[in-house]
Amino acid sequence: MLRNDSVCSTDAHDPPWLEMRQPNLKLRGEAALVVIDVQDRLAPVMDPSLFESMIANLKRLGAARTALDLPVVMTEQYPKGLGPTLPAVVEAFPDVERLDKVTFSLAGTPRIETALSALGRPKLIVAGMEAHVCVYQTVRDLAERYELHVLKDALAARTRENFDVGLRLIERAGGVITSTETVLFDLLGQAGTEAFKLVSRLVR
Repeated sequence: MLRNDSVCSTDAHDPPWLEMRQPNLKLRGEAALVVIDVQDRLAPVMDPSLFESMIANLKRLGAARTALDLPVVMTEQYPKGLGPTLPAVVEAFPDVERLDKVTFSLAGTPRIETALSALGRPKLIVAGMEAHVCVYQTVRDLAERYELHVLKDALAARTRENFDVGLRLIERAGGVITSTETVLFDLLGQAGTEAFKLVSRLVR
């Protein structure tokens, strides 16, 4: 027979926030967007369909972020070697500073950790590339401090195999796998507003 409390139990390896916040995955007013390493010299070697989806959804997020009160942190991995952020992404987030790093995980760069902490948001919406390297390692390293919602349709990798591996590792590390449209409507919260009209146009 199952004990009454077994339904609410969590795996021994689950991050602490999962046990504390499992009933509340609400994002509105609590989340920031993190865009990881969408750079010029990496772009040509990404899986084309994953890359196209990622760019399209980053544009949607960029267009909606002000209306949805969604602050943004953007990073670049060793830009001297891998180039700057793609122009299409810069155009979607024109006022967002791009923070450079050499560690794969965002957690390895004090300036980036300070920027995240300064936002005062306990939940991070994560997009970018590559899914199995910088995105996964970031989720793994930040899962004890933040609730991480990872946008499956706004990630890229060089191969589908690595993309799938990345998603499995991200989920095992404590990331919540979600989609851009799911997040947009969660941040929105209700219909009948100007923000609702904007989001509705973006997802058509």
